[in-house]
Amino acid sequence: MTTPRAVVVHRTSECESLLGRHGTRGQAAFFLEGRGRDLREVEQRHAALEAGLQRVSAAIPMDWRRSSVERADLAGYLFTPDDVVVVVGQDGLVANVAKYLRGQPVVGINPDRDAIAGVLARHEPAAAADLLRDVARGSLGVEERAMVRLATDDGQELVALNEVYVGHASHQTARYRLGWDDLEERQASSGVIVGTGTGATGWCLSAWSERERLIELPGPLSHELAWFVREAWPSPTTHTGLTQGLLADDDLRIDVESDRLVAFGDGIEADRLELTWGQRVTVARADRVLRLV
Repeated sequence: MTTPRAVVVHRTSECESLLGRHGTRGQAAFFLEGRGRDLREVEQRHAALEAGLQRVSAAIPMDWRRSSVERADLAGYLFTPDDVVVVVGQDGLVANVAKYLRGQPVVGINPDRDAIAGVLARHEPAAAADLLRDVARGSLGVEERAMVRLATDDGQELVALNEVYVGHASHQTARYRLGWDDLEERQASSGVIVGTGTGATGWCLSAWSERERLIELPGPLSHELAWFVREAWPSPTTHTGLTQGLLADDDLRIDVESDRLVAFGDGIEADRLELTWGQRVTVARADRVLRLV
């Protein structure tokens, strides 16, 4: 049996970013004070993150291999099948790493209960040693969280844990033809969101709350996806009959009728697909899941 490798995923703290940008602690403090903030608050969160990372590092068994990767480097990092991924930080960091995995178990460590909700990063740093041991033994339950996949007709794709968005890159109107089941409709809107049960507490919840609730949002462990059209606009050529629904084993089709639209997942606009007139986008449940300890 191959010795497991613990891969610790983290992100640069706000404190580190400020010091990198301003050079000295004094300059960083001056910058924040001018905006009504206190550097000590930022330093406290940084200290909590550092303490959590140290606790996790000490908890990794001596005979395991180990590695560390910062969020900005995830796209170029090579995960292997025997990795145990330990995410130390915000819930969103779990979502950031999910799309790069292929079934590896993920342990979410919350280093700062005062600042992080802990929906996905749910474990205390003190529990890391027991968690890693039990994961290796296979004695811990794992939640399988559905993910959403967006694919274009020219072979591009992106996968997300919370939701994917298709729309205009700015605040202009997105024009497209939307297809679902045997129904089809030409629309002009602020874009389309397709989200999972994990993402149902975020952007999808906002879209669901502001309209007539014809569907129930999927729960965290549901394999259904919810989709919403944002601010559909009726006109002689565009309609508003298809603005929400649930996807189980079916898909949502979007035929682009704008010069340029974009698609991105989990709010990461920098990692986006560029879409052009006549291109078809298909959105459905991904064939992989996040295995969350």
